[in-house]
Amino acid sequence: MPPSDLTLTPAGPALAPRYVERAAPTSPYLRLFALPGTRAFTAGNLIARLPAGMFGVSAVVMIAGSYGSYALAGAVSAAGLLAGALTAPWIARLVDRHGQARVAVPATAWAVLGQLVLLLCAHAQAPAWTLFAAAVLGATAPNTGGMSRARWAHLLRADPGALHTANAFEQAADELCFMLGPVLAAFLCSALFPEAGTLVAALLFLSGMLFFAAQRATEPPVAPRTAAGSPLRAPGMPALLAVFLATGAVFGAMEVVTLAHVNGPVAGPVLALQAAGSAAAGLLYGRARRTAPLAACLAAMTALMALPLLAAAGGSLLALAAALLAAGMAIAPTMLTGMGLIQRLTPPGRLNEGMTLAVTALLGGIATGSATGGWLAEHAPSTTYGYVIPPTAAAVALALCLTTIGTGKRYIRGTGTSYDREQGS
Repeated sequence: MPPSDLTLTPAGPALAPRYVERAAPTSPYLRLFALPGTRAFTAGNLIARLPAGMFGVSAVVMIAGSYGSYALAGAVSAAGLLAGALTAPWIARLVDRHGQARVAVPATAWAVLGQLVLLLCAHAQAPAWTLFAAAVLGATAPNTGGMSRARWAHLLRADPGALHTANAFEQAADELCFMLGPVLAAFLCSALFPEAGTLVAALLFLSGMLFFAAQRATEPPVAPRTAAGSPLRAPGMPALLAVFLATGAVFGAMEVVTLAHVNGPVAGPVLALQAAGSAAAGLLYGRARRTAPLAACLAAMTALMALPLLAAAGGSLLALAAALLAAGMAIAPTMLTGMGLIQRLTPPGRLNEGMTLAVTALLGGIATGSATGGWLAEHAPSTTYGYVIPPTAAAVALALCLTTIGTGKRYIRGTGTSYDREQGS
């Protein structure tokens, strides 16, 4: 029997059969989505992931509109972020242990319920404590990006080059969602009514997760309860999480400082250029079949994050926009390399938990960077001083990477192989 990917065609005067091989897709991204089931689970995950960039902005607009206090709105959002950081690793462990569909759907439904309760409390101008209670109640959202990456890791476990491309696509998708999400939320809240952003985000989140979970053919197998130890005990993992914590401070500070420095309707589009640069660099980086060491990526980030400081000191808005675009190009390669290391360090069967720990570390750094950048932008002689934080935090991440000692040093620099090999060495 001829191979299934060959087409029977007539040839010669006797019309003798010959077979012509179909051309394989030339783009590595097209080859990814030629795999059965990958388009379906990616579409559902992207729909479910977009609200991650909508809920925060929607809550701030909704609460500030009802109570006239941005301080209260920011505090409620921070409470929800902190609660989510605490619950996310636990939910991810349940996903690894019981399966994505069995855990992610009820966790998403509960998170949507919390958002709707928050909406009702804000609309009714209920006591402020009810807002905090609702924000904490809804802090059960599963790590949608982590679950998608886990599916790619399962499908492409025998092809590291294709997995690198898949991770690059996921990083670009993250940037796109966090670039479009706030814009969509702000538009809905201003064009319709203050609660519209939360309503649409809740609908997208639940419907996207239901569609994603329905794609059972690509779901990773459930890990036995005793399959492996905690990802925190994997060699090199604590040091890598510390690097993620410092890297998160880069992102949090850059966002708050830019909003304070530009201070107007142009601030959002200018800041979005950083995400655009990251998404473009991520897609280009994903076409390469090899990855750079994490230390090299962090060194590039440290250098590029100094450009907005120089542009802000010069006083040109166009220069600042260009600097943010260039600085963003260091983000996706750094995150892609770091997430790839997380996948390699995490014990078998605990991938969702390992990647969620990385996201938790990032969120902690983002919160720290946001608070520090906001304080410096408000109390320093000029908002330009706030731009000192991103390159400083990037330099701290680089120093942590370079000074990691022992077995983990080999992994953080990108020369390690896998948790299993380390355990056997």
